[in-house]
Amino acid sequence: MKQILIKTTLFIFFIAAFSFKTDKPAYLIFDKEGKKVDYKEMIQSALNCDVVFFGELHDNPICHWLELEVATSLFDAKKADLMMGSEIFETDNQLIVNEYVEKKIKASSFEAEAKLWKNYKSDYRALLNYARDHQIPFIATNVPRRYASKVNASGFEALDSVSREAKSYFAPMPIQFDAELDCYKKMLEKDTSATATGSTHSSLNTAKAQALKDATMANSIAEAWKKGKLFYHINGSYHSDNFESIIWHLKHYKKNLKILTISTIEKKGDLVPDSSEVKLADYIISIPENMSKSY
Repeated sequence: MKQILIKTTLFIFFIAAFSFKTDKPAYLIFDKEGKKVDYKEMIQSALNCDVVFFGELHDNPICHWLELEVATSLFDAKKADLMMGSEIFETDNQLIVNEYVEKKIKASSFEAEAKLWKNYKSDYRALLNYARDHQIPFIATNVPRRYASKVNASGFEALDSVSREAKSYFAPMPIQFDAELDCYKKMLEKDTSATATGSTHSSLNTAKAQALKDATMANSIAEAWKKGKLFYHINGSYHSDNFESIIWHLKHYKKNLKILTISTIEKKGDLVPDSSEVKLADYIISIPENMSKSY
């Protein structure tokens, strides 16, 4: 009998060990110390904050699924105290976003008239519909692309001549800009052709256009957020990685906000982030790099 029990125990251990080794998780979550944590721990931390940033990979379906899962978990706890927003909608589309979320217009009208990303239907429609179904305010945070294009071409000075109404669609001038901030410095360093010719004007304007986007998203969040609310914001990971970009600007508008960041990365093998990757955010969602793409 004793031998049977020993053999049975060994068999169960072998099966468990084998199952663990052949498991293929769609994602793993790590904290900024590099420790693997579960989804519930990440959500509990998020519930204690004023603003939560989910830094996504735009074409990754696991990101988009988890964004909706996080929205659901936050709403289950916060109810009417939750508000949402995203870079995918520009500030001059706020009226039509409101009309859709408040069920004043149909989806067909919204999708025909709003400026939508090419992957809106596959990747973002479910998130906006969740806000609509639960009457969660949804803020269009990003600068209209025409103004970012003007800055990209001619610098911040290009915005001096636009109308007062136009200026209401982006962050107040002058836009805070620090070319030595890593998120902008890296953009300049990537432009090797400009550096080689000694002309960095165009690449500097590209970084300034990025700063206009970051500042406008930060200003949109700062203006919409109210004490006691939790603002859940969806953006490309570069806009919140390393606690820079949007967050750097947001701290200029609202100094004492408690902020939590989530970033997503793609990895081979065991999905464990390296020492530089764990510093990207408060929580890192690591996804297999061969995960299928949404576009």
